[in-house]
Amino acid sequence: MKILLVEDDNMHADFLMEIVENALPEFDEILVAHNGKEAEKLAHLHQISAVVMDLRMKEHNGIEAARTIWAERPHTRILFWSNYSDEAYLRGITRIVPDQAAYGYVLKTATPDKMRLALRAVLIEAQIVVDREVHQIQAQQMRSRSALTEFEYLILLDLALGLPDKAIAMRRKLSLRTVQNRLLSLYDKLEVESQDQNEMGIVLNKRTRAVSSAIARKVINREGLISANKELSAWLAGQPVPLD
Repeated sequence: MKILLVEDDNMHADFLMEIVENALPEFDEILVAHNGKEAEKLAHLHQISAVVMDLRMKEHNGIEAARTIWAERPHTRILFWSNYSDEAYLRGITRIVPDQAAYGYVLKTATPDKMRLALRAVLIEAQIVVDREVHQIQAQQMRSRSALTEFEYLILLDLALGLPDKAIAMRRKLSLRTVQNRLLSLYDKLEVESQDQNEMGIVLNKRTRAVSSAIARKVINREGLISANKELSAWLAGQPVPLD
């Protein structure tokens, strides 16, 4: 059996190698990729079914690599590990994971024992495992009145990518009024309404303020926007040219 480790930091890659050798004797060959593109190639070439994936890498991030791997082999088991527990990463993973896939999310601060347990639970027993700290953040977000719904999150991404209201409505198959109502809710949750005018009487752009507020709160991030931009490009490529 083969396992693929995806990590662009040599020290973390060595740590992973040692942990995997001890925790997963079932795997007799360990492959290492140093970025997402390399991971996609190795996973395809060797028909990998078990992956430990870093999320944030300088060249092609882990979410994009996982999306490609899962598109070809949706049963692939992937354990993500990261320094970050941001909402943006959590949403990014949940948006791409296939229904039939086992996956996990463990922080790099996890103890070796916790890492061993997560490795076996996800890659051997096909369980879904989320680090306790990450799970607590998820629970807090779900309980919060300011938590964005999935549709609000998608509209926020569309805002960040520059889509006007009519284009958002077309893309998300919503009425224009529904999009505008969702925008009002989005502005309220991101506290944009109270920031739209200062003492000088200068009216600030609410759409831009919503995006900047979301970035500050770590609701969206660079990796999420890269992924969203690729999805937008694919959608635009499939749209007919308007007559007017």
